[in-house]
Amino acid sequence: MFTGIVEEIGIVKETSRDRLAFEAHRVVEGTKAGDSIAVNGVCLTVVSLENRGFGVDVMPETLRCTNLGRLHYDDQVNLERALVLGGRLGGHLVLGHVDETGEVLDVSNEEGARIMRISAPVELVPYMVDKGFIAVDGVSLTIVDAENSSFIVSLIGYTMENTTLGRKRAGDVVNLEVDVIAKYVESLKERRGWSLDVEFLRQHGFVGSIDAD
Repeated sequence: MFTGIVEEIGIVKETSRDRLAFEAHRVVEGTKAGDSIAVNGVCLTVVSLENRGFGVDVMPETLRCTNLGRLHYDDQVNLERALVLGGRLGGHLVLGHVDETGEVLDVSNEEGARIMRISAPVELVPYMVDKGFIAVDGVSLTIVDAENSSFIVSLIGYTMENTTLGRKRAGDVVNLEVDVIAKYVESLKERRGWSLDVEFLRQHGFVGSIDAD
């Protein structure tokens, strides 16, 4: 489990059908083989450690369903070690299990912030709500505006400088993971036939656009 707070930007040093390797510094500190690291929001198991990086094995399904299959030598990626029990949760609960990919549709600047609009696959739209959480390439972000087929996020200077999102342009593909709490609430509602007070859930931080009975 992760928080969506990126620790450093890594550099791709090897790509193949079943292996990726990255140059990294901070995330390899205290890391051992078998530990988990999120790469662009994808939870991967470290299989090898080197002086200046680490390697992971990847399945064809992972390469097909995320943007990891689009990586090339020297590309930059967002890296985060798994959450330590008792540590600060600065972002939100991120599992590292990418739901879908989206495409950056538009990028603009507004008073020092960067406004990014990203396409949203139809199956994820019910879990998106204004001021709710979403992980984009492993970065915990707040949704500024949730639309029918896209959503808008605002990037502050720190996020632009310390993650790969500051370099994204229209047409780039990003990994998306919606808030797991929203998915659990929706699942329980469907299975038990609950009638939920949507406004109450929104006001108390339980995000997700849920149709009331």
